[in-house]
Amino acid sequence: MNIHHLELFYYVARHKGIAGAVRNMPYGIQQPAVSSQVIQLENDLGTTLFQRRPFELTAAGEELFSFIAPFFEGLEEVSRKIRGGAAQTIRIAASTTIFRDHLPEILNKARGEFAGLHPSLRVGIQPEIEQWLLASEVDLGVTVLDSKPPTEIKTEKLLDLKMVLQVPAKTKIKTVNDILGQDRIAQTLISLPQNEGICRAFQKELARRKISWPIGIELNSIDLIDTYVANGFGIGLSLELPGKKASKGVRLLTLDDFPPVTIGALWRGQPSPLTQSLVSLLKSRASDLR
Repeated sequence: MNIHHLELFYYVARHKGIAGAVRNMPYGIQQPAVSSQVIQLENDLGTTLFQRRPFELTAAGEELFSFIAPFFEGLEEVSRKIRGGAAQTIRIAASTTIFRDHLPEILNKARGEFAGLHPSLRVGIQPEIEQWLLASEVDLGVTVLDSKPPTEIKTEKLLDLKMVLQVPAKTKIKTVNDILGQDRIAQTLISLPQNEGICRAFQKELARRKISWPIGIELNSIDLIDTYVANGFGIGLSLELPGKKASKGVRLLTLDDFPPVTIGALWRGQPSPLTQSLVSLLKSRASDLR
């Protein structure tokens, strides 16, 4: 018998079917792959292990599950004992703002439970982070959620933020309508890449209002947008970040009647105890910021 096939059968039996197994596997795998490999296990054993609809283990399935369950259920506990004080690595992808203003405190709190915590950090935006999760290049992402991610990716909403326009402090512009009410917006729009969630949400609302304002300067960091606005290169699109005031040389105009942007945590498959702890800490941090 193939040990991987036994693992798949364990999850199928535990979660009452192939769909439930796929949702709770500690790594990503598609339903057809689980189905075909469990069928191969049944062929190797020469017997049916469970009835599909409605789900029910056969006598042979019950016997096999009783034999393998203690092994798979004990893996997490024995791995903790073996790891002991060893480093526990987690790969996190997020924006520079998350890494600078929020993650240091969260990671310090996580060390209370995971003394050997060793984070690996990677700056990215929503489309990149989703691809890194699918490719198993990162374990946890924190980013904008403006569209439904692939089915393999799980999400947890953290908080909603209003979009803002950043204008140079010296400009005569005082209100949002001074910009969006123009027949043709002459000022350069400084924004994150057009495939990033904030930009997509902003452009979608502009299109609904029949306003055209393409990106003139595309940057990969909100901090960089702030810098270019302060130096008079155009008007920036950003978020109203809790507790963060406008930088010197920049004035913020809140887009109150635009839809808010949702920030969330993303991961793939069954989260590890470390990932679960960090998501819980992120939710607590988000709650404090509201």
